[in-house]
Amino acid sequence: MQQLLDDVLAGHRLTEEEAVRLMKTRDRGVFAIAAAADELRERKVGDVVTYVRNQNIHVTNICKNLCGFCGFGKRVGDPEAFCDDAETILWKVDQAVEHNVTEICLLSGVHPDYTLDSYVEMIGCVHEAAPQVDIHTASPDEIAWAAQQSGVTTDEAIDRLRAAGLGTLQGTAAEILVDEVRSTICPKKCDTATWVRVIKEAHEKGVRSTATIMYGSCESVEDRVRHLAILREIQDETRGFTELVPLSYLHENTALYRRGRAPAGATGREDLLLFAVARLFLDNFDHIQISWGKVGSKLAQLGLLAGGDDLGGTMFCDDVSVTAGGESADYLDPAEMERIVGDIDRRLVQRTTTYEPV
Repeated sequence: MQQLLDDVLAGHRLTEEEAVRLMKTRDRGVFAIAAAADELRERKVGDVVTYVRNQNIHVTNICKNLCGFCGFGKRVGDPEAFCDDAETILWKVDQAVEHNVTEICLLSGVHPDYTLDSYVEMIGCVHEAAPQVDIHTASPDEIAWAAQQSGVTTDEAIDRLRAAGLGTLQGTAAEILVDEVRSTICPKKCDTATWVRVIKEAHEKGVRSTATIMYGSCESVEDRVRHLAILREIQDETRGFTELVPLSYLHENTALYRRGRAPAGATGREDLLLFAVARLFLDNFDHIQISWGKVGSKLAQLGLLAGGDDLGGTMFCDDVSVTAGGESADYLDPAEMERIVGDIDRRLVQRTTTYEPV
């Protein structure tokens, strides 16, 4: 294993089989892998840890998908279902502006009645109220649904969203890009080929996006690495991903876990190895985000010693994580980020959505 790590640091591109071997490590070799990833991180980005000052705006929890790993989505008519009108959305935008954010994340369920016009109007009103802010929204699944509802191509849909004020695309709804897994955890979402096609269409138009992986539910290590390989192949072609965002499955309030179809999420070993192997495998990505809302601030700090270089956003609210069981996933004060980062002799730098320093 040490020879393999040395080879990677010397420029060898990991194969899927080699990445699987590393990700299955169960002994002290975990720390050797983390150390190699940390060295590669230092070569790429130095001693900087970044974060974005952003706010999540949850527009609706009504969703056509109702994925088994999610505790947020509701059906129309459910007692806890909500769908904000324009006035409420603008009130939330005003709150975000008061928080001096550079990014607004519009998050919602994929409402069964939403059309492309619904997304265009939503993005447009937010852009008009906060033109200086990057509007980070619209997963490939949402774009595919909006296009289908309105009888247009996804290519046309992206053009209209961009004209309305879309800044960057959310690389969410990826979960695990293996259709056998998707048929269990998110059977109503778009398939792998559609997700890949829509992301490429956006990148080709100059719309950048995050890349995500939601791990720790029903997938195998081989599935995780296949997913990373698909992302690497896309990045080779488009260079459109800003970073990888690993999302550790929060299990407590989800149907998959309650029905015995998924374990209690990833372990700490699996989290660290996902961060580290992703850094070593994704040689065409500069940034690996450690999502403090998914793993907690203490493990997030260790993730910064295992290949991570970004702490994500302030968020101010994250109903999706909280409803799944992440009780402390709402807000991380930059002062606390400073403490976490300074403790490992790194420098905290505020960034934009596309990693320009603020």
